[in-house]
Amino acid sequence: MVNALTILANDQVNTVETSAHAEQGSWIRASDLPAAAGIELKPQGACVGEMCFPLNNEEREQLLREDSGDEWVDVTGLAKKLEQPVAYDDDSNILSLGAIPAFRQTTLESGIAPDFEILDRKGDIVRLSDFRGTKVLIVTWASW
Repeated sequence: MVNALTILANDQVNTVETSAHAEQGSWIRASDLPAAAGIELKPQGACVGEMCFPLNNEEREQLLREDSGDEWVDVTGLAKKLEQPVAYDDDSNILSLGAIPAFRQTTLESGIAPDFEILDRKGDIVRLSDFRGTKVLIVTWASW
């Protein structure tokens, strides 16, 4: 069964074919993923530009399917794995991926970074909001 899925992502609207491999029709061809959602599947994982989020074999088995010579990807499952906001309406076959522009704009206009928490080297929880009113330099690093 093949239908059309409308994807709202990166301030764009794209309509792609979807194949209902499961109860939800959020499976699209992996080749359509970069244009529809800005994500490309590479051997090292799900990538946006040069930055990649690793996917292990089990995750790939859950998120990817072969059908009639095409590779299909579960966009909803991938978004959840990437911890991206996602909303899917099965009745109208519309999927919204990522933060909606109004939310992003509000954050940019306020000049205030969203709060988050991490563990410091001692294992104590540190929140960005703990440093409100002071200048903060955030340095990140990943080995993958």
